[in-house]
Amino acid sequence: MWGSLKKLWGPKEPVTSSFAELGADMHSHLLPGLDDGAATLEDSMELLESLVAMGFKKLCMTPHIMGDFYKNTPASIRAKLQLVQEAAVARGIQVELSCAAEYYVDEWFFAAVQNGEELLSFGGERKYVLMETSYMNEPSHLRQVIFAVQMAGYTPVLAHPERYTYFFDRMEALLSLRETGVLFQININSLTGYYSKQAKEVARQLIQKKAVEFLGTDTHAMKHINVLERALTEPLLQEALKLPLLNSSL
Repeated sequence: MWGSLKKLWGPKEPVTSSFAELGADMHSHLLPGLDDGAATLEDSMELLESLVAMGFKKLCMTPHIMGDFYKNTPASIRAKLQLVQEAAVARGIQVELSCAAEYYVDEWFFAAVQNGEELLSFGGERKYVLMETSYMNEPSHLRQVIFAVQMAGYTPVLAHPERYTYFFDRMEALLSLRETGVLFQININSLTGYYSKQAKEVARQLIQKKAVEFLGTDTHAMKHINVLERALTEPLLQEALKLPLLNSSL
């Protein structure tokens, strides 16, 4: 009888109260006016303060670079980084801020890599490059792009692989990308089912297979902050935090 009650009432799995254990977030859209993330500097500060309050000590902000749509450049991104850094110092916010980019795998990105253009990376000398694709269609030249990025001296990191519908029910095909040297970054909010039940299931499988190197917030707006607070009570987050994640090495 007592054994059955213990199973029902305790002890429970510990609940993470903050993201301090993770330490660094390497995927967010906090730089103002560059993409579909923060629109103004005040928006940036609100999001920044929220993430710091949740335990993050380092934030690498990664605005979209996407062909003819988000025409951001290393220079324009670094200029906004300086603006946010200065505002954070003025407000007394204790956080280490840096920038990279989230590159959309399209013909413009492929050409930039082949032409030897500078790519904004994170992780210092490890030169991680965050990449995303269409959510619906797998690029026919994806593996060629991956190879080109590697030949240019970078390590490709696939942003939120759990969200690509063309990989739903194709776990082996998704995992085969890792054999080429691609690292995987899961969105923390995917662990709550925020994007879809299927995305959460793919994230679960990747975590169980220990096929995750980074967790990222992918914060665009306060609605994502609200979901991150819920994610702290998600058992799947506890599982993910047991993996040898690279966030703390950034």
